[in-house]
Amino acid sequence: MAHVDKPGKFNGADFKRWQQKMMFYLTTLNLAGCLTEEAPVVAENETDSQKVIARDHWKNADYLCKNYILNALEDSLYSVYNEAKSAKELWESLDRKYKIEGAGSKKFIVGRFLDYVMLDTRSVTAQFQELQVLINEIKAEGMLLSEAFLVAAVIHKLPETWKEFKSYLMFKK
Repeated sequence: MAHVDKPGKFNGADFKRWQQKMMFYLTTLNLAGCLTEEAPVVAENETDSQKVIARDHWKNADYLCKNYILNALEDSLYSVYNEAKSAKELWESLDRKYKIEGAGSKKFIVGRFLDYVMLDTRSVTAQFQELQVLINEIKAEGMLLSEAFLVAAVIHKLPETWKEFKSYLMFKK
């Protein structure tokens, strides 16, 4: 398998992107299973060597997975999360913390889009590009907007001095 670069250090921003990159990286290392599976259970007096080998293999994979994740965190986050007992516990803890913040970020992006107003004092092209960036951020968060909605919203955001052109765009047949 070709070498895959490990994801950059996670600093608390763009969790969804980092999480996807980290999952891909762990998958290429055959360690991603530790994030969803529980350790094989072996009784203390169990002598079945296959079960013992499976448990030991899982423990080693879990150790590696947990430390790959920890090493992909900024030092300030490493200190917070290094007490996790397993890779799965660490992954779920990060997921809970940053997915909740991501929900707030969705509202923030939508708010920026709704509040955006184009001005006569700036180039319409530059302002339209800013709107495109906002629309792409909304789509990246998994929110779907119909084309008709987007067209109407962009027309509505044109400067007030463009009133006749706005009417033309809204009502042309």
